[in-house]
Amino acid sequence: MIRFFQHKYALSKDGAKDLQTAILWHTLLNLSFMLPIVLAFAFLDDYIKHWKTGDSLTRDVWFYVIFAAISFAVMYIIAFIDYAKTYTKVYNEGASRRIKLAETLRKLPMSFFGKKDISDLSSTIMDDATQIEQLFSHSIPQLFASLASLFIMSIAMFIYNWQMSLAMFWVVPVGFLVFSLSKKLQSKGHQVIYNQKRIVSDTIQDGMDMVQEIKSYNKENEYLQDLNTELDSYESNLVKYELVGGALLNLSHFTLKLGFPSVIFAGAFLLAGGTISLFTYLVFLIIVGRIYDPFIETMNNFAILLYLNVRIKRMKEMDNMPRQTGRSKFAPANYDIEFRNVDFSYKEGQQTLRNVSFIAKQGEITALVGPSGGGKSTCAKLTARFWDIDKGSITIGGKDISLIEPEIILKKFAIVFQDVALFNNTVMENIRLGRKNATDDEVKKVAKLAQCHEFIENLPNKYNTIIGENGETLSGGERQRISIARALLKDAPIVLLDEATASLDVENETKIQTGISELVKNKTVLIIAHRMRTVANADKVVVLSEGSVVENGAPDKLKQHKGVFAKMVERQMTVSAF
Repeated sequence: MIRFFQHKYALSKDGAKDLQTAILWHTLLNLSFMLPIVLAFAFLDDYIKHWKTGDSLTRDVWFYVIFAAISFAVMYIIAFIDYAKTYTKVYNEGASRRIKLAETLRKLPMSFFGKKDISDLSSTIMDDATQIEQLFSHSIPQLFASLASLFIMSIAMFIYNWQMSLAMFWVVPVGFLVFSLSKKLQSKGHQVIYNQKRIVSDTIQDGMDMVQEIKSYNKENEYLQDLNTELDSYESNLVKYELVGGALLNLSHFTLKLGFPSVIFAGAFLLAGGTISLFTYLVFLIIVGRIYDPFIETMNNFAILLYLNVRIKRMKEMDNMPRQTGRSKFAPANYDIEFRNVDFSYKEGQQTLRNVSFIAKQGEITALVGPSGGGKSTCAKLTARFWDIDKGSITIGGKDISLIEPEIILKKFAIVFQDVALFNNTVMENIRLGRKNATDDEVKKVAKLAQCHEFIENLPNKYNTIIGENGETLSGGERQRISIARALLKDAPIVLLDEATASLDVENETKIQTGISELVKNKTVLIIAHRMRTVANADKVVVLSEGSVVENGAPDKLKQHKGVFAKMVERQMTVSAF
């Protein structure tokens, strides 16, 4: 049963055990609700005998009072334990599920994130996890507990009197049959609604991300029209499937209610024929008013379960994604990077790199240059194992990185991307991200090297200034310099600079070369740049075009070769002259 719950609902082993325990206690809670009915039956039986014979009641009134008090005490204790075993445990499992999901995301290759957008992932992490948590606390244990309770009560009733039980329960399979016919339609409806909701979320996210462009090109009306179209589609699908599903669910509820007149007529017929006693007839009349509540609860929860399956499927898809794994020990003799006949494609059938081979030596600056889309940034990211290659090998110090844990590899890298990512925190903490245990003095030292200190000192709270989401209060150049300071603080043996000075003007670019020079000392350095002045001091240049290495060598030799690199230098010098 534990394995079934684990597989069916994407639970941990402890979560599956907790669910099993919750079902047990909720079943006991359902059965405890029968205690007042048992008390009523006992009193009714005693009273009928007293009414027929005129004798005094078999039991004293205080017996019924004490029985009632004990019954309510038992119900309260079971309800208290049920709450602790159901809701508290479910919330703990919800926390574990979110942590597990975060761990899964941490292990997934970058190819996964390339196929997903922010709203899609955030909806899974926040919305889906919350919905699953709510349904597991309010529906799933109740569903299985209702089924167990019904099974136990049905057996007891059939043992007591099979004719009246048959009159009471014949509607149950009919009701479930009606409900099961709607299962496929409801499942389809939940999937359609779920997908449409995601589209709405994506559209809203796009609007927030692209608000500057939307306003710049006066596209507000078009954007709002598109959003309204998606919202209308979502609303119409929601109404359509909720209406159909609700109608079929209510029809099954109505079918169950037919059991009440069935018990009345069957009981009257059997009572008139002397087959059952008046007491038995009254017992079933009392029970029939409540016996279908667990059935109705089961149907309602089962309908919710269909809704839950869509989200569970989503969680399973993410959990079953192939992870990047490898050895946790990585101590190469040096940090030379070598590409050997590397092929790579982001999408099947669309090859990005073809037979790429080059070496980036430790203590040297290797520049990757070439036309846009040639594969420069791809090579840099493959070096850090953001993706895994299709063919060939990439080694660091002779060690194949495909055999090393990605997080272990990244500890050896300091990376400065063109698109800087900053957090809504202080300047100090954004730089300290490079090395979490760095002191304030160490942070300020690298800030000075990266030419950050001067503008930071002019901020309202200096290093303790909150810079907003992704550093929205800073200029592009200031953000870039903080990113370089962060890389300086990490002091890793391999440095990747992807258009690191692209957001800087000529004056600041010249200043920051001091910081970069400090950053790259005695390290393996890969620089990606379009500006030829950025790679002027490179020891080696690798020219990439259409995913292949077309030239490889020292800058001066490549200029003399009069090839692609020489033409790029000549073209930029011509443009600069203007």
